[in-house]
Amino acid sequence: MKKKKPNIKTIIRQIVREEVAMAIKEVITELKQPIESQPQPKKMVEKKQYTENSVLNDVLNETAQDGGWKTLGGSEFTSDRMNELVGGQYGDMMENQSTTISVNGQTPNFLKKDYRAVMKAVDKKQKQKHGR
Repeated sequence: MKKKKPNIKTIIRQIVREEVAMAIKEVITELKQPIESQPQPKKMVEKKQYTENSVLNDVLNETAQDGGWKTLGGSEFTSDRMNELVGGQYGDMMENQSTTISVNGQTPNFLKKDYRAVMKAVDKKQKQKHGR
């Protein structure tokens, strides 16, 4: 006589039922456990006026009170971790490494020129333009 082979669909159904039953038991035990940490009441902090927009001002005050932004990324961001913040683009500047530009072994003239007078003229023009 031929042995009856179990159908693959029945085997899959049986396995799924067993897995679902185990998952339900885990969820029920988690739900029965008491909640250990209760939210602490927020401290009343004086609201600062960051902007004239009241909605934006409320959001900025909430963010400042929360303080979670201080430790984004696992720890507090300081100048030591600046390379992580800017993605390594300015790492050379933080390490005080200098780059020398030369053309045919000489520094180009535009790098040697003193631009202070030009910048003063630009500043003066900007002040006149904005009425300062």
